[in-house]
Amino acid sequence: MLGSVKSRRLLIAATASLGLVTAGAGYSAQAAAPAARAAAPAPAAAAATHRVLFDNSKAEQAGNADWVIGSSQPDPLGQDSTPTKETDWTGGLSAWGVALQRTGDYSLKTLPAGNTITYGGSGALDLKNFDTFVLPEPNIRLSTAEKTAVMKFVQAGGGLFLISDHDVSDRNNDGYDSPMIINDLMTSNGVDNTNPFGFSVDKLNIASGNPKAISDSSNPVLNGSFGKVTGSLIANGTTFTLKPADNPAVKGLLWRSGSSTTGTTGAFFVTSTFGSGRVAIWGDSSPIDDGTGASGDTLYDGWNDSSATNAALALNATAWLSGTGSTGGGGGGGGGTCTTSGQLLANPDFESGTSGWSATSGVITSSTAKASHSGSYKAWLGGAGTAGTETLSQSVTIPANCSASLSFWLHIDTAETGTTAYDTLKVQVLNSSGTVLGTPATYSNVNAATGYTQRTLDLSAYAGQSVTLKFTSTEGSKLQTSFVVDDTALNVS
Repeated sequence: MLGSVKSRRLLIAATASLGLVTAGAGYSAQAAAPAARAAAPAPAAAAATHRVLFDNSKAEQAGNADWVIGSSQPDPLGQDSTPTKETDWTGGLSAWGVALQRTGDYSLKTLPAGNTITYGGSGALDLKNFDTFVLPEPNIRLSTAEKTAVMKFVQAGGGLFLISDHDVSDRNNDGYDSPMIINDLMTSNGVDNTNPFGFSVDKLNIASGNPKAISDSSNPVLNGSFGKVTGSLIANGTTFTLKPADNPAVKGLLWRSGSSTTGTTGAFFVTSTFGSGRVAIWGDSSPIDDGTGASGDTLYDGWNDSSATNAALALNATAWLSGTGSTGGGGGGGGGTCTTSGQLLANPDFESGTSGWSATSGVITSSTAKASHSGSYKAWLGGAGTAGTETLSQSVTIPANCSASLSFWLHIDTAETGTTAYDTLKVQVLNSSGTVLGTPATYSNVNAATGYTQRTLDLSAYAGQSVTLKFTSTEGSKLQTSFVVDDTALNVS
């Protein structure tokens, strides 16, 4: 919307105040709105074990691939109920499966070929019954219903582990390789088609390399209970392009040699969040290959390659996706048990006016000049076209040992042009004294787009603290930018 719209909003807000508003292939194969939140059943909480489902419904055994944890499916224990070494189960991922099984903390299953990925159904292999879903180099495109199921699973708190491979790695010759399939999942899923994880798979075939881990001693994927991660390997793989404007939570943990770890290209292992869930993606299947599998397969032992720490990376990432670890992604309090779950914000959809919120006068409004995401009310910051600052905040205590995920729907429109960020919206976390503890995200006129986009920010690092969540818009002196926030949620688990 061009020009200033603030005056109309303030007039309507003033009127409302009289009424409602009261406050590799590698070496191995070369040739939500409230209604939406209510509709999405959350994965059942893990009891003594973390529940992991490995997919085999998307041709993960095509060609020389053998990306299964065992030949007994869906339950690998049918082959050997007390495995002690990777060859006790048969599959190119048996080392991964056996390592998890031996801890006693994981319950593992496989979704066999011929099955469909579902969420919210009655089947024993429905995603609602699991904490983490592993898609190891899928070679069949997911159906629309399957893509929706995966996205709703993550949105409701599930962990998604994606393994990609290089460009033109179509093992079953159906016209789709894993880079195409994963990019399709993120852009045509019926839940959020705007690159919700904040990365895309590059169409590359990198013959070899040894990506190195960033220096981050607090990251649970790089420094988890299964060991310290220092690097991985590429044996015909690809990388990812990060798009933090689409999801500020995206983070590259390992980078291809020569890539800038503060840039957006060349990431080889990436984590992110969506809704209340977590996502991890790896750029090659060779690192998870343990060199064993079905008779006749030509496999490569990347799992035990001494030039990398692939086993630690796979296992730490599985643990993080399943709900352990306190930083670096979508949740997990770490170091204890979360005894609280649910949504913590008061009046999250603003339909009770200013109740529960502190805001600049007129920010919480039912003005029809800007559409709400749902209902009548929303928070409209900026939009004046003159220099100024507006705020919206709410104080909340995040329980100790819990994951915490702040989500909200954001619409940005602007009269600004070009790629310069003249007007901004900062999302910040403050302590009880008003000191800024962190700024999880900053948006600007450059991010303007038609309609609302759901944004999700990981606040697990603030578990055990009483904090204030604050939105601050700052406009320049010429052209307007409106930041409209609706349907917020602070989910903990």
